[in-house]
Amino acid sequence: MEIRQLRYFVGVVDAGSFTKAASLLHVAQSALSLHVRQLEERFGTQLLVRDRTGVTVTASGAKLLERARTILEEIHLTEAELTNTVISPAGEVTIAIPSGAARVLSGPLLESVMNELPRISLKMIEGMTGPLEEWMAAGRFNLAVLYRTAETVGHTMVLAREEFCLVVPAGKPPFEDSIPLTDLHAFPLAVPMRSNNTRRSVADVVAQHGCVLDVRFEVDSLSTIVNMVIDGKAYSILTPSAVHKEASEGLVRTVRIVDPVITRSVVLAVNPTDERSPAVSAVRKLIPKVARTLIESRCWSATLPDNNP
Repeated sequence: MEIRQLRYFVGVVDAGSFTKAASLLHVAQSALSLHVRQLEERFGTQLLVRDRTGVTVTASGAKLLERARTILEEIHLTEAELTNTVISPAGEVTIAIPSGAARVLSGPLLESVMNELPRISLKMIEGMTGPLEEWMAAGRFNLAVLYRTAETVGHTMVLAREEFCLVVPAGKPPFEDSIPLTDLHAFPLAVPMRSNNTRRSVADVVAQHGCVLDVRFEVDSLSTIVNMVIDGKAYSILTPSAVHKEASEGLVRTVRIVDPVITRSVVLAVNPTDERSPAVSAVRKLIPKVARTLIESRCWSATLPDNNP
């Protein structure tokens, strides 16, 4: 028995005749008659009584009609549910974001998900990059915003490129807009732990140029590092996004590091087991749009990747 046979049978009963049903269903009358006859042969009983005024159902036909309506309704509901899963995805999506990027990205991303994907519950985990990298590798998140050097981007989607700067307490030197890498040794630094991706990005470039940094404090908390700079207890090497709020309020200053410039990529990684999830895919597509809007509106001091459409 085929689903279309049930549809045709219900259609004939609802129309009251084969002629009207053929017109409504856009199917030849002979084809409708054939399918109804096949149903009758399958069940071994007459389902419809045909006369000059149309058709009427037999007792057996009435039973089949009731069951057929239920079956067809269930099929319709299933099709609608599966289609809506793609068109209007629902469910929980977990995403990890490093503390620095979270300062500019978290709020706009949560707002965009709320407005554009109202059936998705976004669970956001913020932290330092070292633990987030490990947890993502262990499959604890659906998505993760991570930091990469140009050589280690791999197949991840690049959201933005950032330049590192010297974060300076208000009113303290240097007062220039930029500072050579070789001059950084003069400033006592508070920086993330050695396992942190941000720290490694800077350390690699410093080592390549034979420079030495005066690292006084290693702290695995961005807020603590920023507060130390505000209090004048240390300087730091971070990206502008990490101190966007404090710099705008005049609590710290950012001085661009040059000769050479130190850059990193902000990338979006997806858990391979979640790539086919409609909810994860929807958030995954939304994040680059949010990042682009922030960069173009200068709310994020970063540049778009070269391949950004």
